[in-house]
Amino acid sequence: MIRRSCSTLFLILFLLVSSSVAAGAAGTSSSLDYVALGDSYSSGTGAGSYDLSFSCQRSSRAYPARFAEENAVQSFGFSACSGATSADVRGSQLGSLSTGTDLVSVTSGGNDSGFVDVVVACRTGTDQDCFSALDTAEQYIAQTLPGELDLLYSDIRAGAPNAQVVVLGYPRLYETTTCFGAISVERRERINATADTLNSALHGGAQAHGFTFADVSPAFEGRRICASSPWIHGPTWPVSSSYHPNSGGHGYGYLPVLSGAVA
Repeated sequence: MIRRSCSTLFLILFLLVSSSVAAGAAGTSSSLDYVALGDSYSSGTGAGSYDLSFSCQRSSRAYPARFAEENAVQSFGFSACSGATSADVRGSQLGSLSTGTDLVSVTSGGNDSGFVDVVVACRTGTDQDCFSALDTAEQYIAQTLPGELDLLYSDIRAGAPNAQVVVLGYPRLYETTTCFGAISVERRERINATADTLNSALHGGAQAHGFTFADVSPAFEGRRICASSPWIHGPTWPVSSSYHPNSGGHGYGYLPVLSGAVA
């Protein structure tokens, strides 16, 4: 009787351990259906190796591709494209969304607000040129961008009604410490402040639609332009990479923020 009881107990323990091992093995793969939308900050401009789409500067080093690889997602729709505005995302990137989509990430709003023109004006123009461009961008962010985001977020929700949607923001571009060859501290502070204004608009729009806003600015603290080891390109070649996250910015800046935001 004792032997039979011991044998039975051993069999039960064996089955429990086997089940745990099998569950652990199953947990290494993911059933996540993931779609990445947006502009150059999602496509990977600046990260190099535009092996997924040269025309859209879509890179396997970009944070969406790295997230998909690290999580062994079941499907990955990578639609983000350099230069895209919110209207462009709505018009050409939503085809991968479906009722089966579990996760959507998106960066959009920087091109709408003319941030490229702002940075160029502040890099090459006078103080008046710089601050006038910043004023124009901030006026757009306050008055027009919320409507564009509302249309975009509504379309994303309609296309992926069951998905968690993560809206990722933009990092402040500059450190404000002494920096050889950089623009003035005053210009850098104003550009950073406008990035904060843009992120505030993105946060408000995301919240209004029940989306998750993921702020990347803290992750880039000490790693912005003028840092000793920056995660954001300053003026560089090719020109399109300028003022975009490099491979480190995607891998160590954006990627952990997205991973931390996914429920």
